Amino acid sequence: MRLSELSGKEIVDVKKAERLGVLGQTDLEINESTGQIQALLIPSVKWFGLRKQGDEIRVPWQHIKKIGSDMIIIDVPEEE
Repeated sequence: MRLSELSGKEIVDVKKAERLGVLGQTDLEINESTGQIQALLIPSVKWFGLRKQGDEIRVPWQHIKKIGSDMIIIDVPEEE
């Protein structure tokens, strides 16, 4: 799958049943030696997305459960 195919997909946390962001608005953490994606870095935003809070949510690649046509389903354990 190409990065362009991932762009625009909503990222949804299955445990919290909440939308975390859209992949076009996130950063990717990439291993420089292998070129593999290690994590998605999703900026935390305030209500209506008007202002960033400065923190970000780091979602390791192994916590991505399903990539569908419209969204990416993640399952992050509570302790992370």
